[in-house]
Amino acid sequence: MNILELELNTSLAIGVAVTDNTLIVELNDVRTISVPIEWFPRLAYATITERNNWRLIGRGHGIHWEDIDEDISVEGVLLGKKSNEAQSSFEKWPNHRKIILHSR
Repeated sequence: MNILELELNTSLAIGVAVTDNTLIVELNDVRTISVPIEWFPRLAYATITERNNWRLIGRGHGIHWEDIDEDISVEGVLLGKKSNEAQSSFEKWPNHRKIILHSR
């Protein structure tokens, strides 16, 4: 096992913050990783309330946002991976959101 594999296997999220521009993940090894929010379009389009409604999943291996149906892995953040959601899927999502938001 190389150092990167060890890092990916042992680094777990313990905290999350989302600003207008950045997803910030606090790790159990005292590091803080930040990536552009534009890498995750659902987060970029989410409201502040939706961005703040997250929970850790898989004992900190991932983060889930219930309101926007988004899951992001700590490994993906560490590797600098952007969302791999198909453009066609994401294009349907804002239209569905508008219907839900207007019906509230």
